[in-house]
Amino acid sequence: MLRGEQGGRGVDTQASSCELPSPAMAPAPPPAASFSPAEVQRRLAAGACWVRCGVRLYDLTGFVRHHPGGEQLLRSRAGQDVSADLDGPPHRHSDNARRWLEQYYVGDLQGDPQGSVENGAVTSASTQKTDPAMEPKLKAVDWDKDLVDWQKPLLWQVGHLGEKYDEWVHQPVTRPIRLFHSDLVEALSKTVWYSVPIIWVPLMLYLSWSYYRTLAQGNVRLFTSFTTEYSVAMPESTFPGLFMLGLLLWSLVEYLIHRFLFHMKPPNDSYYLIMLHFIMHGQHHKAPFDESRLVFPPVPASLVIAFFYVFLRLILPEAVGGTVFAGGLLGYVIYDMIHYYLHFGSPHKGSYLYNLKAHHVKHHFAHQQSGFGISTKFWDHFFHTLILEEPHPKIQ
Repeated sequence: MLRGEQGGRGVDTQASSCELPSPAMAPAPPPAASFSPAEVQRRLAAGACWVRCGVRLYDLTGFVRHHPGGEQLLRSRAGQDVSADLDGPPHRHSDNARRWLEQYYVGDLQGDPQGSVENGAVTSASTQKTDPAMEPKLKAVDWDKDLVDWQKPLLWQVGHLGEKYDEWVHQPVTRPIRLFHSDLVEALSKTVWYSVPIIWVPLMLYLSWSYYRTLAQGNVRLFTSFTTEYSVAMPESTFPGLFMLGLLLWSLVEYLIHRFLFHMKPPNDSYYLIMLHFIMHGQHHKAPFDESRLVFPPVPASLVIAFFYVFLRLILPEAVGGTVFAGGLLGYVIYDMIHYYLHFGSPHKGSYLYNLKAHHVKHHFAHQQSGFGISTKFWDHFFHTLILEEPHPKIQ
């Protein structure tokens, strides 16, 4: 949520920084509590990461590793008023980011907030109280008043949202989701991240070794189903190229599936297509930090992987198609691991993964119809769907 460095921002952004322009589909804050500066200091000294927006206090301790700007940047703001940071630079935080912040509200700071609590010491700061006229807009909506009943499985409810579904599903919340009534089916719809390499890396290695040995026999030829005169021999030296072709093709498939299948907009009057979208991808946008739903579960993944294997076997010689498939399978594993890390990792600032994380979080919170690449932004560049940096007006 908070990115960039502080500097020279006026106090007139205080109220607007925290304002939500419309009712948010997020949990209601707990009953109003108040904390003295000394109490906040004690929590900061114990390692908690509390920030404030006006008099409102937020406990971001559980969010620091998810923050796209990096854990250290968020911890450097501990005890401070982050109102100006929300407005930028380097960018103005989206409405969804502000709704997200409200889920961490814990209470109000006692007294007149003319100082900021920073690393256990009270320091002077030019801040104001939040405008009382805007205070109601800061409140998140009670779960009981949301469009769905969070005490029941969501899959059977979302189809009734109709025209409200698209807006609702793109207002993320920080809580796990239950999809099914059946405990067994619910368990099959979730998995831990390490199941992906445990299951699919051994299969990828076995297929790679098996098809390399087949190619090494020297009797594999391409295009024999069309012509024998112009068929092309495929010796074992072609194995690395075929494997890398599989990796490249997976990156394209990843992009196309994400863009055209996962981000299709179901018709408002189609109960079942809305359900299908939610189970495929909408659930992930609604609860982007539900770690049990960040990688594909083995059972549904097996069906998709089997489809691609059969497809390649039908259009290519077995060893050729199998080698391309093995490369694509490794690409899938890399994709799922990167996707998990982009949500839960804390990459070093300026690194490739740091930039990918920032790009992907923007996709979740502000630019759902662009930024479809996960493991690479190459195809976003190629198809002109890259999320561009937002220019920020210079502050006088």
